[in-house]
Amino acid sequence: MNKPKTASKPITVRKIIAENRKARFNFEILDTLEAGIVLQGTEVKSLRRNQSNIAESYASFENGEFWLINSYIPEYLQANRFNHEPRRHRKLLISKREMSRLAQSVDREGMTVVPLKLYFNDQGRAKLEIAVARGKKLHDKRQTEKERDWNREKSRLMKERG
Repeated sequence: MNKPKTASKPITVRKIIAENRKARFNFEILDTLEAGIVLQGTEVKSLRRNQSNIAESYASFENGEFWLINSYIPEYLQANRFNHEPRRHRKLLISKREMSRLAQSVDREGMTVVPLKLYFNDQGRAKLEIAVARGKKLHDKRQTEKERDWNREKSRLMKERG
C-alpha cells in the first residue's frame, strides 16, 4: 500500500528574540522585508539568551549601506575579554535593489525604516524583519478635553439654574 504523497510546505518555526510592538502602534506599516544582520563574536550568544531589545531602534542609510542604530544586545558576561559594545551600529544585509528602493522611499517620500522583529530563521541565522513605515497622525486630545470640560460646565450650570 502506497500512501499518496502530499505537496506540503514544511512548517517554519522561527524563534523570535525581540519584537518591536511600539512600531506597529506609532507607524503605519506599508511594506515589510527580511534583512540579515552582521553580528560580532559574543552577540550571537547574547541573542540566544533572549536578552536583546529593539524597541527604540531604527534603520538608517549611510555611505551606501543600511545600519541598525540604537539596538541593545547586552554583553555576554562569560566572555568579558571579547565582548562587544551593547548599542553599536550593526550593518544590515539587503540586496542592492532592495537597498536602493528603501533609500528612495526614505529620501523622496519621507518614510521611516523601522525594525519589527529580530529572530533566528530555520538555518540558525539571525534575521531582522524591517518595515517601511509612515508616521501616524496622533489624535489631538486638546479638543476632546475642551469638549469634556464644556459638557461638565454646562451640566453644572443647568443644575444651578434648575
